[in-house]
Amino acid sequence: MSSKEHLFRIQFIANGERYELYVREVCQGSMFGFIEIGDFVWDTHTSLVLDPSHEKLKDEFADVTRTYVPMHSVSKITALSDKVTAFPTPIYTPKNTLK
Repeated sequence: MSSKEHLFRIQFIANGERYELYVREVCQGSMFGFIEIGDFVWDTHTSLVLDPSHEKLKDEFADVTRTYVPMHSVSKITALSDKVTAFPTPIYTPKNTLK
């Protein structure tokens, strides 16, 4: 991984299950109220110990390149790189009426 590529850990709840995924792309989706995630990162090294929850996620998202997650379902997005990126940014910002 080069130092310029961001890696994000996103945690969300869908259908009563908690998901924790690692992705390289997170942005405000083109659909209002949704976060678009893409470029999934899976553990590529081989090991003798298999994590069943990790394998289940890999199977569930096997053919997915990008997906939308409802913003209210996201519990946490953590940037796992040198630069910390605040996300999501507020949709509505108050206007400064004191001038």
